[in-house]
Parts: sequence; structure tokens; C-alpha cells
Amino acid sequence: MNMNKVKLLLLTLGMTATTASAGVIFSVENAGQMTSTQAGVNTVNFNDGTTGVYIDSLVFSDYTIYNTPSGTGQSASPYGVNDSFLSVPNPNRSGSAEFGLGADYNYFGLFWGSVDSYNTLSFYDDGSLVGSFGGDDISPPLTADGGQGDWDSNRYVNFFFTDGDIYDTIRLTSTNYAFETDNHAFGVIPEPSVITLFGLGLLGLGFASRRKPQS
Repeated sequence: MNMNKVKLLLLTLGMTATTASAGVIFSVENAGQMTSTQAGVNTVNFNDGTTGVYIDSLVFSDYTIYNTPSGTGQSASPYGVNDSFLSVPNPNRSGSAEFGLGADYNYFGLFWGSVDSYNTLSFYDDGSLVGSFGGDDISPPLTADGGQGDWDSNRYVNFFFTDGDIYDTIRLTSTNYAFETDNHAFGVIPEPSVITLFGLGLLGLGFASRRKPQS
């Protein structure tokens, strides 16, 4: 389906579309869902105090894994999380954390805590930017006001790569305290149809600098 038609259909159904072009579509899970609902995906939950299978960047590595429900005043655990979580940046006020996955994927999900307008999640493939989402891009349906005590600003967000787009690296950036997340998930899933995405609660379209796998 033509992406302009997708945007029109979204708006007709009362859903939210960004003004940017297409390749990455996001959906927001219902309140209380804190892990990915996609089958066969890999999960990084930080509960062992490490970034698990992620390949840490030597350049963008400004993060802390907290193993308690709350941080030090510079961050706070995502709403409902009672175990370890990732906070970016720390200890600096502004910074990024980048993690490689070692392969190409077309799905990513994370529990995004206390969404702020200055939080940004970016996707790369072979060093080229594929898509980027700030807190304001998820608002609405979420509220990008840093709220720590309700589901309005704390929710599981899925990112689906369409039309053959892929990514192999994620970068979390925040220009203030802090970008808190948990239960990252990634995998290769069947590319969802528009109708399937509506069933998942599709809520927006994201910026994409189109990049497709080599044949």
C-alpha cells in the first residue's frame, strides 16, 4: 500500500502520524504490558547487570545499569519496573549509548520509561541512519513530560521496519537526565501488513532514511 494512503488511513481512524517519511512504523502497547508481545524475539533485560548480547560502543557509552528500583536522583526506574534498568546518560547530563546487534533485524521494542521530549532513539545500518524517534514523536499517545508515576508516560513501544528496511545498531541519546528503558527486544519478524498493524494498535509513522539489504 502506498505510504500516502497509509497516512490518510491513519488519520481517518483517528491515529497519529508524524509528518516525516516512512520506513519505520511504531505501535504502543496497552498499559501494563512491559515486555514484547512479538514471538521469537531476543530480549535484553539488564537483570544480570550487563548489556547482554549487545556489542557496546567505545565511542557512545554514556550509560548506567541500575540494579535497584530507582536511580540516584538523576534517573528513576520505569513505572512498574522493580528490577534492573538502563539509564542514559550517566553520570553526564547529556550523552549517548550505542549498542550493536551483530546482525540485521527488522523489529525492535523497549519499555520506555518517563518519556521526555529530549530522549531520542535512533537506528543505524552499516553506519547509516535508518530512523530516529524523539519522545515528542511518541506523544501522543504518550505524554512526553517525564512522568514517573503513571502509564501515560511509561509504556512498551514497538518499532516495525517496513519495505525491506533493516537495522543493526541502536543509539539512545538524551540531552538531560535521563532516558530510562528496560526489556529491549529485537528480531526478524514477518513484515506486518497495514491491517495487522492496526490490530496491534498502530499509532504512528517514523522518519526513515531508506536503506535496504543488499541482494
